[in-house]
Amino acid sequence: MKKSRLFLLVAIVLVSALALTACGGGSNTDSGENGDQPKTTVLKAGHTLAPDHPYNDGMLKFAELVEQKTNGQIKIDVYPAAQLGSEREAIEGVQMGTIDITLVSTAPLAGFSDAFLALDLPFIFKDRTHAYKVLDGEIGQDMLSKLDGTGLIGINFWENGFRNLTNGERPVVVPEDAKGLKVRTMENQIHMDSFRAIGADPTPMAFGELFTALQQKTVDGQENPLPIIWTSKFFEVQEHLALTGHFYAAVPLLINEKLFNSFSPEVQQAILEAAEEARDFERNIIKEMDESLLGDLKEAGMQVTEPDKAVWEEAMKSVYDKYESKIGTDLIQKIKQAAN
Repeated sequence: MKKSRLFLLVAIVLVSALALTACGGGSNTDSGENGDQPKTTVLKAGHTLAPDHPYNDGMLKFAELVEQKTNGQIKIDVYPAAQLGSEREAIEGVQMGTIDITLVSTAPLAGFSDAFLALDLPFIFKDRTHAYKVLDGEIGQDMLSKLDGTGLIGINFWENGFRNLTNGERPVVVPEDAKGLKVRTMENQIHMDSFRAIGADPTPMAFGELFTALQQKTVDGQENPLPIIWTSKFFEVQEHLALTGHFYAAVPLLINEKLFNSFSPEVQQAILEAAEEARDFERNIIKEMDESLLGDLKEAGMQVTEPDKAVWEEAMKSVYDKYESKIGTDLIQKIKQAAN
């Protein structure tokens, strides 16, 4: 009899704990002994890249600033390396409230608005100054507003940087050099069409499978910014690096809409301010790594070429013809004109 009562008691405790866990929207802990202090809300934030990638440095800085600016009312636990799932899974998690915050590429957001496709076009941005002007200005904020009502709030844009091509077969200088190369790309139709335009064989694949695929030569190459090439140790399985800079990877910071709206105006403002400071912090790390890592990659054995980007832009321009009507000519022109 005693055993059955004990079992029942344990079962009730477990069910109660599970119910609390499933509620989402952060967890609360009382910071005062007698409950007279404000409660601390702990949020879960996830991203897919390595713990030593600037994504993680930026998210840790964001967490630090949020805690500081809210006087400890909000704390953020950061989970790198896809611990909370892939980008698509993280977006769905934030929508449902099982994850509170995530940092993702723009490609999966095209399901909410075609406007995000513009950011994936090859050579749409001339340089970082151009990109920041667009993303931090009216155009970028209008894009993020397309997420209103989806369960997501787009806070701002961080960055992954300019993507470059690596492969294990041969040096690449002109687009023709990439012909026939099996190149891993993101599951992104614009990216895939851009590589088809130069005769390569784009092969979408989960990022977590990429190193092994390169090692086993399931694919010949891949394309990513220098910090990812370095932190993912692709130099161990790729000999050639071409500084093509063909895509710029903008990275939206997303938060659950219901959660954000539940905070006081003061807490909301603190989160927005922290996100802006952390964005600049993360971008600066990416820029510094772009400048410093080239020498490191060469020392690690990579042969580096510096293609004429104008030639590559011309070779991929057919992609604009294909997607112009879907994205909108006006939006593409606004983005291009912002470079002036």
